[in-house]
Amino acid sequence: MSHLTDEGLHVTVTPAPADWTTTRPWRGIMVATALPFRDDDLTVDHDAYAAHVRWLLDNGCDGVVPNGSLGEYQTLTDEERARVVRTAVEAAGDGARVMPGVAAYGSAEARRWTEQAAEAGCGSVLLLPPNAYRCDAPAVRAHYAEAAGVGLPVVAYNNPHDTKVDLTPELLATLHADGHIVAVKEFSGDVRRAYEIAERAPELDLLIGADDVLLELAVAGAVGWVAGYPNAFPASCAELYRAAVAGDLERALPLYRALHPLLRWDSKTEFVQSIKLSMDIAGRRGGPCRPPRSPLAGITEAEVRAATEKAVADGRH
Repeated sequence: MSHLTDEGLHVTVTPAPADWTTTRPWRGIMVATALPFRDDDLTVDHDAYAAHVRWLLDNGCDGVVPNGSLGEYQTLTDEERARVVRTAVEAAGDGARVMPGVAAYGSAEARRWTEQAAEAGCGSVLLLPPNAYRCDAPAVRAHYAEAAGVGLPVVAYNNPHDTKVDLTPELLATLHADGHIVAVKEFSGDVRRAYEIAERAPELDLLIGADDVLLELAVAGAVGWVAGYPNAFPASCAELYRAAVAGDLERALPLYRALHPLLRWDSKTEFVQSIKLSMDIAGRRGGPCRPPRSPLAGITEAEVRAATEKAVADGRH
């Protein structure tokens, strides 16, 4: 819980319940980790990344998601991408707490990344539908079957804005009935879908996929959050999530209102640069992005900076 002192708002992190950490490790706050690059040559700073993973887990988060869009996986070489996963597992000290993104242009490649995650000891993987081909339902089912054949639990990632493939509640229910997915990271922004998903597939875990609909999806029954802004403010975000899923609106709503000027940037085109800038301002290493992403400028940079500086001044951690 939080309390005000003369020094500002201080956050006491409430530990996550432990009953699902081994059987369903994709639940809870799984942070889609930003990846630190060195300023001079934009190579991956694996030591800084390992320290970041440990810091997140020490400050109320339950696990990490390397090689997601926030981790700029599209710009990584195969060697870099594999090493990022191994670094996360070693830093976490428990592979169950690591859920790598295994998105790929082809199903065979997605399967290879899933195999690499299994070899590294990860507890689950996060998989987009094919993201360079606007495929139909049978192709989506075949894609997920290929990755699920490895044997690791697969969490579907529904992001119709970027993939142009919509994992509708009906299709998600089919994928779950096929035995190919255990959960969905829901990023459509349509919070009404939570109820239809629960009706069609009651055993499919709903994970919050966008920071700025956290409260709405938590109230609707979400059991996890694949999160962006805990990269900068893990303890405050953890407090918000725990209160929201517990239905404690008296605690959750004021926090949500206070953090929403930041959380909404997770759903914008500039989300990677925004979160990295917030990390820098909050005293964490965010640093540069790899091209084609360029630093924020103008009104966008000013808005992110102002919202972050206010959160810091309010004592967010």
